[in-house]
This record gives sequence, structure tokens and C-alpha cells, in this order.
Amino acid sequence: MTANDDALRVDPTPGVTGEDLEAPDLTAVADLDAVAAEITAQSLGEYMRAWMTRIRSGDAGVLPVTVALVAVAVVFTIVSPSHLFLSAGNLVNLFDQSAVFIVLAMAEGFVLLLGEIDLSIGYVGAIGGIVAASLVQPDPNLPWWFAIIAGLAVCAGIGAIHGVIITRLGLPAFVVTLAGYLLWFGVMIIILGAAGGVSITSSVLPNQQAMYGIVNSYLDPLVSWVGLAAVIVIVGGTMWLRDAGRRRSGLVAPPVGLTVAKIVFLALAGTIVVAICNINRGSNLPIVGVPWVLPLLLAVLVAWTLLLERTQFGRHMYAVGGNAEAARRAGINVGRVRTIAFILCSGTAGLAGVIYCSQLGGMTTNINGGQLVLYAVAAAVIGGTSLFGGRGRAIHGLLGGLVIGAIYNGLYLLGFPIQWQLIATGLVLLAAVSVDSLSRRSGGSGSLVRA
Repeated sequence: MTANDDALRVDPTPGVTGEDLEAPDLTAVADLDAVAAEITAQSLGEYMRAWMTRIRSGDAGVLPVTVALVAVAVVFTIVSPSHLFLSAGNLVNLFDQSAVFIVLAMAEGFVLLLGEIDLSIGYVGAIGGIVAASLVQPDPNLPWWFAIIAGLAVCAGIGAIHGVIITRLGLPAFVVTLAGYLLWFGVMIIILGAAGGVSITSSVLPNQQAMYGIVNSYLDPLVSWVGLAAVIVIVGGTMWLRDAGRRRSGLVAPPVGLTVAKIVFLALAGTIVVAICNINRGSNLPIVGVPWVLPLLLAVLVAWTLLLERTQFGRHMYAVGGNAEAARRAGINVGRVRTIAFILCSGTAGLAGVIYCSQLGGMTTNINGGQLVLYAVAAAVIGGTSLFGGRGRAIHGLLGGLVIGAIYNGLYLLGFPIQWQLIATGLVLLAAVSVDSLSRRSGGSGSLVRA
């Protein structure tokens, strides 16, 4: 070989040998072909066949948590007294109880998506609820919406502090947020002071009534149906117009049958939920309607889904979570993405704290922030978010939170003490992590992992 030949020779990618180039990972290629077949499917039948191929390759998406949720519901319906688990009153209570787990799981999902973890959100969220509740007391009695925004802003500021320390000093998120767990627990006690708590009620001040009513007030049944119709028209219409526009432009789009199936499923699920909530659940006085917390959960789910799946920042988060070094070389500001992720995590945890405050009618120093953060991580992972980073969606927090809430609710109906609730949740979490690890191992080192 001449000197000119040496000058023209291109070095192979570091860490990749000639054998790797000559013998590609056949498992990875098969996975990529399965995903490509799913994306380019021209009919619902082709899509379903490609989807089954992807499941067999180890990427089951939300199928495991959906099966788990159905299984939990069936078991508790059979064993609960008088099949109480599926009664309208208990299901609405289940939605209310799960709300905190769901929002905390969505919060934790932002940092899990990057392969990080935040151990402080239990007490950070509590501070958000305490700030909001304190601002609707007789003095200063600020507007409820301003109090909530202030609580979320305080939590977002805490997240910014964590993010800056982690990215600027290069410290592990585990250590920084563990320190935050202890620090913000102490700050929470200082804020509550000698009284040891702050309360909100439904009968003192209008602003307190509004905050208390997030969980404990209900939409009028007629308003619930009108709201459902509006959601179906807006969300379903947006899905149809987007997919139809891509087809007209010659771009890759889901099959028409799949789009119709999604809209029908949305309408059916919404109808079932609203119908259940509109059943009279009161014994003496009528209690009907959808709890205000459900539209709030829907709004958070839509907002964070759009952020992660329809924005450049969302794509950057998946890129950093999948391979931070590759993302950096592609020009992504990895430090900025990490910092914003911690801000979003803590800010969303603040909303969970406000919901928790509404649920309890106040906040005290007895709040178990450690248990809440463990439930948050468990719910996110059970829902399908990967502990290894690069894979996760907002709906994973919703589904995982419902599983945690269903276990908690079902064991409570059976009269089991808290220790059995923790044991059951731990076993389900272990199973979810095992499924995640095995699916990645079966997919091969070069497999394409869908978000």
C-alpha cells in the first residue's frame, strides 16, 4: 500500500471491528425490519402482523401493563366482598387515589427517560402543595390559580437547582437527589412550623373550596358528556386530519383502519369512564359526576405526550437517553436537556403535591415522601418506562399509576395491612423490571428500541 493509499484510507468506527462490519447483528436487523414493516403497513391486518412480530422480538410496548391491570381487576373483583371492587363508588375512589401516583410517575418519567433518577420528588411535591395551601389561607387569601402556579414555580426552581448541580458539577443524580430528599424534608418541616400542618376545607373561603374541590368536587353529568364529546371531536379529528394529510402528501402514515380503531377506542373508553362516574354513589345525598381531577390528569397526559412526541426537545430527550455521547456529537446540548428534564420532573411533582393536598384536605409533617417516590418509580417502570433510559411515554405513568392504585385499593378492601400492599407492589415492580431487562437482552445490543 502506498502513502497515497494510506492518506485516502478511512479508519473504521472506533470499537467496531472488521468482523462486525462483515457480520451484522441479525437479531437487530430483524427487529429493524419488524418496526419498518409496522410503520409502512398499508392495512390494519399488515399492521397487526408487524405488531405481533415486534412483540415476539421482545418489544411489547404497553401490552404487559395492560394485561397486568386487567388481571388485577379480575382477581380483586372475584375476591373482594360482594364484588365491591368494580362498583361505581369504588372505581371513582380508585381514580382519585391513583391520581397522585399517576402524576408522580409522569414526573419521574422525565428523568428515567435519561437513565437518571430523582429520589426527592416526594418531599419536593409536598412543598408545592404546602406553598399552594398556605397562599389560600385567610391571610393572604390569594386566588387559587395563583397559589397553584406559585407552588409549581417553587418546585420547578428546586428542579433547576438539582439539574444545575448535576450537569455543572458532574455529580450523580442519585447522590444529588438523595441529598435533596433529606434537605427538602427538613425545609418542609420548617415551613409548616410549630403547627405541624396546614389545612384547606370546603366551607371557609372560595379559594380554599376550589383547591379542595380538585379531588372532592364533581362535574355536572351533562357537562361531563359534553366535555367527552368535545375531547373525542378534538383529539379524534386531529388524529384523522394529521394521518389523512400525510397520506395525501405521500408520506408514511398509519393505515386508515388503525386510525379509525384508535378513535373508536378513545370514544369507548371515555364513554365507560363517564358512565361510571355519572352513577349515583351516595347513600344519603346523591353523588354523581366526573371528579375534577380526571380532566386535570387528561390535560397533563396530553401536554406531556405532545412535548415528548411532537417537539424537537422531546426528540432530544430520547436521543440523550438512548446514547448521550452520540447526542452530544450530533450537536445536542446534553446539559441543557438534563437540566430541563429535572425542572419538568420537579414541577410536575409539585402538581402531584397539590392533588395530594386536595385529597387529604391539607398537608402535615407526617407525609411519607420516601414511600411516594418509591411508588412513583414503581408506577413509571411498571407502566413501561425503562430504567436504562431511552424508552418511556407519558401514558406509561398513567397505566402504571392505575396498577399501583388498583393494588392499593384492592388490598385495602380485603382488609390487608400496609405491609402486604408494599410487598405486592414490590413483587409487581420486580416483575416489570425483569420483563424490561429480558426484552432488551432478547432484542440484541443493536436492536431498535421504540419509545
